[in-house]
Order: sequence, then C-alpha cells, then structure tokens
Amino acid sequence: MIAHALASEAALTGALPVASPNFDERPPGTEISLIVVHAISLPPSCFGGDHVLRFFTNRLDPDEHPYFAGISRMRVSAHFFIRRDGFLIQFVSCAHRAWHAGRSAWQGKARCNDFSIGIELEGCDELPFENAQYDRLDALTRFILSRYPIDAIVGHADVSPGRKTDPGAFFDWEHLSWTGKTALQSPLA
Repeated sequence: MIAHALASEAALTGALPVASPNFDERPPGTEISLIVVHAISLPPSCFGGDHVLRFFTNRLDPDEHPYFAGISRMRVSAHFFIRRDGFLIQFVSCAHRAWHAGRSAWQGKARCNDFSIGIELEGCDELPFENAQYDRLDALTRFILSRYPIDAIVGHADVSPGRKTDPGAFFDWEHLSWTGKTALQSPLA
C-alpha cells in the first residue's frame, strides 16, 4: 500500500520513486501547510553520483569518504530531491512524514516534519543553483499547492535558525512563481 502510494504520486509529479525507510505516519488530523526547501550535496559541495540517494535509503558506505563516517548512521529523508539537471526523485509519499527538518519550528509550531513537505535541492551554500532546478521546483510546488493548503514556502534555515543554513544565500527565492499568504523570500535573507 505504501509503495503504491509513492509510485502513484511519483507518476503524477514525473519523479522517479525510490522508497526510503525513513518515514512514519503524520499525527492524526495534521494538515500539511508548509514546504521546506533544503540543499544537500554529498560529499559537501560535490555534485552528481548516487550518494544522496544512498544516504536517504540507509545505504551510504561510511568508508567511501571521510565525511560519510559521521553521517552514515543518521536516519533522514525528504519527500523529494531535485538534482542539478532538474531530475526529480521522490523518496516518501506526501501523505507520510519524512524526516527532513529535525528540531524545527515555524510560526510558533514545533516539529515541522509533522506538517511539512521537504524538498531537497542538490546544492550547497557556496554556489548558485541551476535553472533546471528552479524550473522543476516551480512545477513541483505548483503540484503540491494544488493538493494541500500550503501557507508558506521557507528554507531549512528559517525553521531551524542557528542550526541550519540551507538552502543558503545563493538560493533565488524570486525565481519561484508562487504567490501565497506568506512572502516567498526567506525571512532570514
């Protein structure tokens, strides 16, 4: 049933479904109202390869790179991952809680994983993102907005200030076309 929900959603978004074991049920009655944009690259500031995919599916080899030794036992995921070329992968169905925001709060509400959808972009704080990523992110957010009452699209740094910095200063919030109840630009920018 869970694999079918992931495959069905991925088909609608044009994503490759790759099931992550790192998810659980959202609290009963929880309304999805937030999108959290992240940036990730493994190793840091290196792009390409399947390291992020292996990280979100608990298959990252700790001996492959010194950085991996410190993170290989972490159990994290996101709903979606957008590669540099705009290729989209979906790890968790939007109906389920992905483990992407960690200790977090938005507008006084703690535990953002409970009520958010996490989208990871292949990137880092030190480099600009690609137009193909913005195009895919824009299409993906439009899909999500058509199905959920989203109040805001924010960065990981906005829900975990002082702990996280992504998607970073090079993320161009104005590149997104969504106009909603909350300004697109990160409150921390």
